[in-house]
Amino acid sequence: MRAIALTWQAAWLEALANRRSFWSQLGFMAANDVVWVVFWQLFFRRVGTVRGWDADQVMVLLAILTTSVGWVLGAMANARHIGHMAASGQLDAALSLPLPTLPYLLVRRVDAANVGDVVFGLTLFVWLGAPTPQRFVVFVLGVGCASAVFLGFLVLLGSIAFYLGPNPASDLGLNALVLFSSYPVDIFNGITKVLLYGVIPAGFMTALPTSLVEHFDPTRAAALVAAGVGIATAGWFSFNAGL
Repeated sequence: MRAIALTWQAAWLEALANRRSFWSQLGFMAANDVVWVVFWQLFFRRVGTVRGWDADQVMVLLAILTTSVGWVLGAMANARHIGHMAASGQLDAALSLPLPTLPYLLVRRVDAANVGDVVFGLTLFVWLGAPTPQRFVVFVLGVGCASAVFLGFLVLLGSIAFYLGPNPASDLGLNALVLFSSYPVDIFNGITKVLLYGVIPAGFMTALPTSLVEHFDPTRAAALVAAGVGIATAGWFSFNAGL
Protein backbone atom coordinates (compact mmCIF):
# COMPACT_ATOMS: atom_id res chain seq x y z
CA MET A 1 0.00 0.00 0.00
CA ARG A 2 2.91 2.35 0.63
CA ALA A 3 4.01 1.99 -2.99
CA ILE A 4 0.47 2.81 -4.18
CA ALA A 5 0.40 5.87 -1.90
CA LEU A 6 3.76 7.04 -3.27
CA THR A 7 2.53 6.54 -6.83
CA TRP A 8 -0.55 8.62 -6.07
CA GLN A 9 1.61 11.31 -4.48
CA ALA A 10 3.80 11.41 -7.59
CA ALA A 11 0.69 11.77 -9.77
CA TRP A 12 -0.46 14.78 -7.73
CA LEU A 13 2.99 16.34 -7.91
CA GLU A 14 3.02 15.82 -11.66
CA ALA A 15 -0.38 17.50 -11.98
CA LEU A 16 0.81 20.40 -9.82
CA ALA A 17 4.06 20.83 -11.74
CA ASN A 18 2.44 23.59 -13.82
CA ARG A 19 0.53 25.34 -11.06
CA ARG A 20 -0.96 28.01 -13.30
CA SER A 21 -2.43 25.38 -15.61
CA PHE A 22 -3.66 23.29 -12.67
CA TRP A 23 -5.53 26.11 -10.99
CA SER A 24 -6.90 27.53 -14.24
CA GLN A 25 -8.34 24.13 -15.22
CA LEU A 26 -9.74 23.66 -11.74
CA GLY A 27 -11.33 27.11 -11.77
CA PHE A 28 -12.78 26.68 -15.24
CA MET A 29 -14.51 23.42 -14.31
CA ALA A 30 -15.91 24.90 -11.11
CA ALA A 31 -17.23 27.90 -13.04
CA ASN A 32 -18.79 25.57 -15.61
CA ASP A 33 -20.71 23.79 -12.84
CA VAL A 34 -22.37 27.05 -11.83
CA VAL A 35 -24.52 26.77 -14.98
CA TRP A 36 -26.34 23.78 -13.45
CA VAL A 37 -27.05 25.71 -10.25
CA VAL A 38 -28.47 28.65 -12.18
CA PHE A 39 -30.58 26.34 -14.36
CA TRP A 40 -32.18 24.49 -11.45
CA GLN A 41 -32.73 27.62 -9.39
CA LEU A 42 -34.57 29.27 -12.29
CA PHE A 43 -36.49 26.07 -13.00
CA PHE A 44 -37.80 25.63 -9.46
CA ARG A 45 -38.68 29.29 -9.12
CA ARG A 46 -41.16 28.73 -11.91
CA VAL A 47 -42.53 25.29 -11.03
CA GLY A 48 -42.12 25.08 -7.24
CA THR A 49 -41.61 21.34 -6.69
CA VAL A 50 -41.47 18.27 -8.92
CA ARG A 51 -42.68 15.01 -7.35
CA GLY A 52 -41.46 16.01 -3.91
CA TRP A 53 -38.15 17.53 -5.06
CA ASP A 54 -37.43 21.22 -4.54
CA ALA A 55 -34.47 23.48 -5.25
CA ASP A 56 -32.76 22.82 -1.90
CA GLN A 57 -32.80 19.05 -2.39
CA VAL A 58 -31.49 19.33 -5.94
CA MET A 59 -28.61 21.51 -4.69
CA VAL A 60 -27.64 18.67 -2.34
CA LEU A 61 -27.98 16.23 -5.24
CA LEU A 62 -25.66 18.34 -7.40
CA ALA A 63 -23.18 18.68 -4.54
CA ILE A 64 -23.02 14.89 -4.13
CA LEU A 65 -22.80 14.33 -7.89
CA THR A 66 -20.02 16.82 -8.59
CA THR A 67 -17.98 15.85 -5.54
CA SER A 68 -18.10 12.10 -6.22
CA VAL A 69 -17.64 12.31 -9.99
CA GLY A 70 -14.89 14.90 -9.58
CA TRP A 71 -13.10 12.74 -7.03
CA VAL A 72 -13.12 9.64 -9.23
CA LEU A 73 -12.35 11.34 -12.57
CA GLY A 74 -9.93 13.79 -10.97
CA ALA A 75 -7.98 11.84 -8.37
CA MET A 76 -8.21 8.48 -10.21
CA ALA A 77 -8.38 9.75 -13.77
CA ASN A 78 -7.51 6.46 -15.44
CA ALA A 79 -10.81 4.97 -14.26
CA ARG A 80 -12.48 6.16 -17.45
CA HIS A 81 -9.69 4.78 -19.65
CA ILE A 82 -9.48 1.17 -18.40
CA GLY A 83 -11.16 -0.23 -21.53
CA HIS A 84 -8.95 1.69 -23.94
CA MET A 85 -5.80 0.75 -22.00
CA ALA A 86 -6.78 -2.92 -21.98
CA ALA A 87 -7.60 -3.00 -25.68
CA SER A 88 -4.48 -1.13 -26.79
CA GLY A 89 -1.94 -3.10 -24.77
CA GLN A 90 -1.08 -0.26 -22.39
CA LEU A 91 -1.39 -2.58 -19.39
CA ASP A 92 1.78 -4.47 -20.30
CA ALA A 93 4.10 -2.03 -18.53
CA ALA A 94 1.99 -2.13 -15.36
CA LEU A 95 2.08 -5.94 -15.28
CA SER A 96 5.85 -5.91 -14.86
CA LEU A 97 5.61 -3.91 -11.61
CA PRO A 98 5.40 -5.56 -8.17
CA LEU A 99 2.14 -3.72 -7.46
CA PRO A 100 -1.56 -4.59 -7.68
CA THR A 101 -2.40 -3.66 -11.26
CA LEU A 102 -5.79 -1.99 -10.86
CA PRO A 103 -4.95 0.26 -7.89
CA TYR A 104 -1.73 1.30 -9.61
CA LEU A 105 -3.53 2.22 -12.82
CA LEU A 106 -6.23 4.18 -10.98
CA VAL A 107 -3.83 6.39 -9.00
CA ARG A 108 -1.27 6.84 -11.75
CA ARG A 109 -2.91 9.94 -13.24
CA VAL A 110 -4.63 13.01 -11.79
CA ASP A 111 -6.88 15.27 -13.88
CA ALA A 112 -6.82 18.85 -12.58
CA ALA A 113 -10.00 19.88 -14.39
CA ASN A 114 -12.14 17.30 -12.64
CA VAL A 115 -10.67 18.16 -9.25
CA GLY A 116 -12.52 21.43 -9.77
CA ASP A 117 -15.77 19.47 -9.45
CA VAL A 118 -14.74 18.39 -5.95
CA VAL A 119 -14.07 21.97 -4.89
CA PHE A 120 -17.37 23.08 -6.41
CA GLY A 121 -19.38 20.26 -4.82
CA LEU A 122 -18.04 20.90 -1.33
CA THR A 123 -18.57 24.65 -1.71
CA LEU A 124 -22.11 24.12 -2.99
CA PHE A 125 -23.04 21.96 -0.02
CA VAL A 126 -21.61 24.46 2.47
CA TRP A 127 -23.34 27.33 0.67
CA LEU A 128 -26.77 25.92 -0.21
CA GLY A 129 -26.95 22.54 1.51
CA ALA A 130 -28.02 23.82 4.95
CA PRO A 131 -25.01 22.09 6.55
CA THR A 132 -25.16 20.83 10.12
CA PRO A 133 -22.72 18.37 11.72
CA GLN A 134 -25.15 15.47 11.15
CA ARG A 135 -25.97 16.48 7.57
CA PHE A 136 -22.27 16.87 6.78
CA VAL A 137 -21.43 13.39 8.11
CA VAL A 138 -24.23 11.87 6.02
CA PHE A 139 -23.09 13.93 3.02
CA VAL A 140 -19.57 12.51 3.35
CA LEU A 141 -21.03 9.00 3.62
CA GLY A 142 -23.14 9.63 0.51
CA VAL A 143 -20.17 10.95 -1.45
CA GLY A 144 -18.05 7.97 -0.43
CA CYS A 145 -20.70 5.47 -1.51
CA ALA A 146 -21.46 7.38 -4.72
CA SER A 147 -17.74 7.40 -5.56
CA ALA A 148 -17.54 3.64 -4.99
CA VAL A 149 -20.57 3.08 -7.23
CA PHE A 150 -19.18 5.33 -9.95
CA LEU A 151 -15.68 3.87 -9.82
CA GLY A 152 -16.89 0.28 -9.75
CA PHE A 153 -19.27 0.88 -12.65
CA LEU A 154 -16.53 2.44 -14.79
CA VAL A 155 -14.10 -0.40 -14.08
CA LEU A 156 -16.84 -2.96 -14.74
CA LEU A 157 -17.60 -1.43 -18.14
CA GLY A 158 -13.94 -0.95 -18.98
CA SER A 159 -13.26 -4.63 -18.27
CA ILE A 160 -15.56 -5.56 -21.16
CA ALA A 161 -12.62 -4.71 -23.43
CA PHE A 162 -10.80 -7.82 -22.18
CA TYR A 163 -13.52 -9.96 -23.73
CA LEU A 164 -14.83 -7.95 -26.69
CA GLY A 165 -11.90 -5.73 -27.63
CA PRO A 166 -12.29 -2.00 -28.34
CA ASN A 167 -15.88 -0.87 -27.75
CA PRO A 168 -17.71 2.30 -26.69
CA ALA A 169 -19.16 0.77 -23.51
CA SER A 170 -17.04 2.85 -21.12
CA ASP A 171 -17.83 6.21 -22.70
CA LEU A 172 -21.51 5.40 -23.15
CA GLY A 173 -21.82 4.13 -19.59
CA LEU A 174 -20.01 7.15 -18.18
CA ASN A 175 -22.20 9.61 -20.06
CA ALA A 176 -25.42 7.75 -19.23
CA LEU A 177 -24.62 7.47 -15.52
CA VAL A 178 -23.65 11.13 -15.13
CA LEU A 179 -26.63 12.29 -17.19
CA PHE A 180 -29.27 10.32 -15.30
CA SER A 181 -27.63 11.08 -11.96
CA SER A 182 -28.03 14.79 -12.67
CA TYR A 183 -31.81 14.53 -12.31
CA PRO A 184 -34.02 13.49 -9.39
CA VAL A 185 -34.75 9.83 -10.05
CA ASP A 186 -38.37 10.24 -8.96
CA ILE A 187 -39.19 12.15 -12.16
CA PHE A 188 -38.93 8.81 -13.96
CA ASN A 189 -41.61 6.11 -13.88
CA GLY A 190 -41.98 2.36 -14.24
CA ILE A 191 -39.29 0.39 -15.96
CA THR A 192 -37.06 3.43 -16.37
CA LYS A 193 -36.86 3.91 -12.63
CA VAL A 194 -36.06 0.21 -12.17
CA LEU A 195 -33.25 0.50 -14.73
CA LEU A 196 -31.80 3.48 -12.87
CA TYR A 197 -31.21 1.26 -9.84
CA GLY A 198 -30.63 -2.14 -11.43
CA VAL A 199 -28.71 -1.46 -14.66
CA ILE A 200 -27.41 2.11 -14.63
CA PRO A 201 -27.00 2.75 -10.88
CA ALA A 202 -27.91 6.45 -11.05
CA GLY A 203 -30.31 6.10 -8.13
CA PHE A 204 -27.48 4.94 -5.86
CA MET A 205 -25.24 7.75 -7.13
CA THR A 206 -27.37 10.72 -6.11
CA ALA A 207 -31.06 10.15 -5.31
CA LEU A 208 -30.58 7.78 -2.37
CA PRO A 209 -27.66 9.72 -0.82
CA THR A 210 -29.64 12.96 -1.14
CA SER A 211 -32.68 11.45 0.55
CA LEU A 212 -30.45 10.28 3.42
CA VAL A 213 -29.03 13.77 3.90
CA GLU A 214 -32.57 15.11 4.12
CA HIS A 215 -34.05 12.27 6.21
CA PHE A 216 -31.56 9.74 7.53
CA ASP A 217 -32.72 6.14 7.74
CA PRO A 218 -30.35 3.35 8.90
CA THR A 219 -31.94 0.73 6.62
CA ARG A 220 -31.56 2.83 3.48
CA ALA A 221 -28.06 3.84 4.58
CA ALA A 222 -27.12 0.16 4.84
CA ALA A 223 -28.57 -0.43 1.36
CA LEU A 224 -26.46 2.43 -0.02
CA VAL A 225 -23.28 1.10 1.60
CA ALA A 226 -24.07 -2.40 0.28
CA ALA A 227 -24.56 -1.00 -3.24
CA GLY A 228 -21.26 0.87 -3.10
CA VAL A 229 -19.32 -2.14 -1.82
CA GLY A 230 -21.11 -4.53 -4.20
CA ILE A 231 -20.55 -2.53 -7.39
CA ALA A 232 -16.95 -1.71 -6.49
CA THR A 233 -16.29 -5.39 -5.77
CA ALA A 234 -17.91 -6.41 -9.06
CA GLY A 235 -15.61 -4.01 -10.90
CA TRP A 236 -12.56 -5.40 -9.10
CA PHE A 237 -13.38 -9.04 -9.85
CA SER A 238 -14.34 -8.29 -13.44
CA PHE A 239 -11.03 -6.54 -14.07
CA ASN A 240 -8.96 -9.29 -12.46
CA ALA A 241 -10.87 -12.00 -14.31
CA GLY A 242 -10.30 -10.24 -17.62
CA LEU A 243 -6.66 -9.61 -16.81
